[in-house]
Amino acid sequence: MSQAKVDRYKEEKANRKKTLKKEKAMRALYSVIGTLVCLVLVCWIGYSAYGYFQNGDKQTTASRTEVDLDALNDYLATLPTADSAE
Repeated sequence: MSQAKVDRYKEEKANRKKTLKKEKAMRALYSVIGTLVCLVLVCWIGYSAYGYFQNGDKQTTASRTEVDLDALNDYLATLPTADSAE
């Protein structure tokens, strides 16, 4: 091994505890952030679904509308049909 490699190895070995502690802290931080993001997503989807289903009941109720088709029936009665053309 060259002297540079030996020096790098010694430096890495001396700072190994600090490096491992930093990596462990970063891994824990990423886990917490990932868990929070997932929790927010699940809550958002649940809240949206709750609102959709609560409002969905009001929108799906049938309403009755009356239409006066007398004018349309009169118009259709005045049109010549295939039977009357012969």
